[in-house]
Amino acid sequence: MANIMIQGTTSSAGKSLMCTGLCRILKEDGYKVYPFKSQNMSSRFYLTKDGKKIAVAQALQAKAAGLEADSDMNPILLIPNSNCGSMVVVNGEEISSMNTEEYYKYKNGLKDLIVKKYREVEFKSDVVVIEGAGSPAEINLKENDIVNMGMAEIADAPVLIVTDIDRGGAFAALYGTVMLLEPHERARVKGLIINKFRGDKSLLESGLKMIEDLLNIPVLGVIPYIPLELVDEDSLVDREKRCNVESQTLEEEEIELKRLAETLRANLDIDYIYKIMGLVND
Repeated sequence: MANIMIQGTTSSAGKSLMCTGLCRILKEDGYKVYPFKSQNMSSRFYLTKDGKKIAVAQALQAKAAGLEADSDMNPILLIPNSNCGSMVVVNGEEISSMNTEEYYKYKNGLKDLIVKKYREVEFKSDVVVIEGAGSPAEINLKENDIVNMGMAEIADAPVLIVTDIDRGGAFAALYGTVMLLEPHERARVKGLIINKFRGDKSLLESGLKMIEDLLNIPVLGVIPYIPLELVDEDSLVDREKRCNVESQTLEEEEIELKRLAETLRANLDIDYIYKIMGLVND
């Protein structure tokens, strides 16, 4: 069984779409691929066929992978209901509304659940595509982490870090994120991805080389800004999308998933990604 984890320098850096695109690419290449995000916070949720609640991002990744969405893909979902509180959903079922302090006490008992769910997912897949949350460099949240480097350790997964250059400060975000990691965590980071680039890529070349030299980690691709009609799960979006307010047909969704996969294939070193997963890309 192989796996790969996508983490980001910030929320909305492109983790969800990178995972969605990789799920589709792996499916196209004949692998049984399964998306997994141990804990997600999203104001939008998806109801599975058996009435369980999961984040819309994992539901979209399931479609990209050719699977029916299920609660194992997102064992913990936090649905914000105030500035400092959320409805806590575990295994697709609402548990209780908790404030931040209550949840962080409660969360300490959830690691065994995450380990169990991940092992089950691992058993039934060729490849697991794991999504992190926020940033692994949120040093105030690292204790008992179960969604970023803590999850990478549970899965023993190689990590790619994606940053959104459209918002500015991408090189600083990559450098700061990696350097705030512990040495053993840093060793897991096998590649960097620049997302949402607009303009002439040649203007980036000197910066790409410098960040590679500074961190001794390769940049695996520069993804151009592409306006995809694929549902977003949070408020940090750069434009209004029809799909966020109106339902899409399966055909419309498939067109967008295909565009995403084609864009990633054209702009990412997919062979290298397969190599670090221990797969052979024929």
